[in-house]
Amino acid sequence: MYAEVLIEYNAKSVDKTFTYLIPNSLKPDLQIGMKVLVPFGNKIINGFVTNIKDNYEEDYKLKEITDIVDKNLVLNDEMLKLGSYLQQETLCTKITAYQTMLPSSLKVKDHKTDYSKYIIYLELNDNDIAINDYIINHPNRKKQIEVLNNLLKNKRILKSTLTSNLVKVLKEEGLVKEVKEQIYRLNNQVKTADKKELSLDQQTALDSIILNEEQTYLLHGVTGSGKTEVYMQLIEKVIKLNKTAIMLVPEISLTTQIINNFYERFGSDVAIFHSALSDGEKYDEYLKILRGEVHIVIGTRSAIFTPIKNLGIIIIDEEHSDTYKQDTNPRYHALDMAKFRSHYHHIPLVLGSATPSLETMARAKKGVYKYLSMPKRIGSSILPAVKIVDMTEEMKKRNTVLSSILKDKIIDRLIKKEQVILLLNRRGYSTIITCKSCGYTYKCPHCDITLTYHKSSNNLRCHYCGYTVFKSDTCPECHEKSISDYGLGTEKLEQEINKLIPSARTIRMDADTTRNKGSHEDIIKRFKNHEYDILLGTQMISKGLDFPLVTLVGVINADATLNIPDFRSGERTYALLSQVSGRAGRSDIPGEVIIQTMNPDNYTLNCVAHHDYEKFYQYEMENRHKLDYPPYYYLTSIKIASSDYDLASKEITKVKNYLTNNLSKTSIILGPTTASMFKINNIYRFQIIIKYKKDDQLFKTLKELDELYITNSKVNIEIDNNPLQV
Repeated sequence: MYAEVLIEYNAKSVDKTFTYLIPNSLKPDLQIGMKVLVPFGNKIINGFVTNIKDNYEEDYKLKEITDIVDKNLVLNDEMLKLGSYLQQETLCTKITAYQTMLPSSLKVKDHKTDYSKYIIYLELNDNDIAINDYIINHPNRKKQIEVLNNLLKNKRILKSTLTSNLVKVLKEEGLVKEVKEQIYRLNNQVKTADKKELSLDQQTALDSIILNEEQTYLLHGVTGSGKTEVYMQLIEKVIKLNKTAIMLVPEISLTTQIINNFYERFGSDVAIFHSALSDGEKYDEYLKILRGEVHIVIGTRSAIFTPIKNLGIIIIDEEHSDTYKQDTNPRYHALDMAKFRSHYHHIPLVLGSATPSLETMARAKKGVYKYLSMPKRIGSSILPAVKIVDMTEEMKKRNTVLSSILKDKIIDRLIKKEQVILLLNRRGYSTIITCKSCGYTYKCPHCDITLTYHKSSNNLRCHYCGYTVFKSDTCPECHEKSISDYGLGTEKLEQEINKLIPSARTIRMDADTTRNKGSHEDIIKRFKNHEYDILLGTQMISKGLDFPLVTLVGVINADATLNIPDFRSGERTYALLSQVSGRAGRSDIPGEVIIQTMNPDNYTLNCVAHHDYEKFYQYEMENRHKLDYPPYYYLTSIKIASSDYDLASKEITKVKNYLTNNLSKTSIILGPTTASMFKINNIYRFQIIIKYKKDDQLFKTLKELDELYITNSKVNIEIDNNPLQV
């Protein structure tokens, strides 16, 4: 018997299978989809078995498979087909596709690591005569006899409760043996909550979703309308049919509250899957799923690749979020992978959002997706009142950070023992450090960007490549002590709040304060327990969090996302501000939102203030139609990247000519231009954008282009279909 093995090299030049002999010792166990060790050149490396066959027609001497790496791991038929689809959609290598689908602890590597965690017990060997003889003949060995009597009575004892010397003596005498039992690191048995009574809107949405039928649904529910309860009751219905569910959430910070809700409802029937887990935890959760020990998987975008069997529904919460698109190779969107699995199993796919992406809403209005609406909050809570504050007027009063109205309202909430959330979508202390004497500005030497100042560590940091330099008060250019900071980050905002309102208990949540494992959960838990009055942070605090005492939300600089040169900046701003506004007034106490801006007449901000998604949608769609942007056109981005500026410039021109000669005349080719981030980590990047409605030549041409650069070590081509940022 022979096996076709996909080896672990990521190089596109060897992106194919190689045939190996299956030794007799492995024939009983080897399956398609298993991870194996094989000889390749002078090395023993890992690979995946993609096919097993009885015959081999070529006249070559074949090498044998060395070993099976992990009998627990088998990529089933669905996973193998999903990997092929991922490769086809993103033009990555097949091994990259399969590695993307696996947790880091199970990726194809050059070494073999056992990530299983065991608990070790001592049990008696099956020799009663020897045990009785030992007890009779060694009356002075009281500790050993005590252990043996305990084992005769209880069958097993935890090894960790005994001294190593005592265990060693009993093992050497042949009286006991060690028994390893695999355990899971995460194992929540809590099950305390029952399902809630649904509102009319919730019940209508629940009843409208037909199980055992392939259909994509858009569940458009305002913040606080009870989408999570609908998800849970849908999943309950799926489990009663003995099927399983995958639910995706966009941010790790969102998983804390949602997972707790699911643990309270479903206990240990839930596996979680996201990047903040350790390699061992991911391994455990993956095995739970692979072995069919859970019915529910909750996680971020990579959870769409978990090998859960008998899938009955897929839910993508906050479907508009950019985090569902991976911006490194392979550049997949979780929604596309979810559609593949929905089609494979003929099951519903539910997309939930208070602010659906324009592409999703356009498909819903066309009837491609089935539209479900939940326009009201549950219970007595109502959407918060939103006020836009003109900061140009406040600046005249020297209110540079907090407007007078926002400051007064924060103090009012603190007096009432209520809580406040403040959003500033920019981390760090300040965004520009410059010299007042000569105008010198600190920039990253490797990237085309200014450095951000972090006061707690007194260093300047590049948020792209990680370059860090100590901040000095003396200008490195003119040597004057004239260094000043401009702009506002979350760290500086925290300091300003503490200065303006010293009585406030403030906690910050951004990428800097959530680096350590469990820090998201800790901040959320402490704020929910009212250990703090004000939670301030970046966009990670904008959605999914539910704090009954939060009655005021302040947006410090609403212009930060509006002024980004991207056609989606209005859509992102609307979603971000609507979502963070939705954190206010989620209980019986009415909520308020203060949005501070330099552009009080901006159309997007006024749509947010009136909670008018439909008006925003129509306005934005009109602009997209005029400018030939999605959803009216599809986009593909092609980037040429090289450490050699002249070479990159020359190659992008060649790409443009190739596209012009091979694509349909209906496709629009924009560029070449420099990419929005032109230089990252000493790599120069040029870009071409293709706009198209239908072009039969496109994917063929992109594949040919990709193959042209397979062996080019000096130039890299990055192809991104349906990019979220251009």
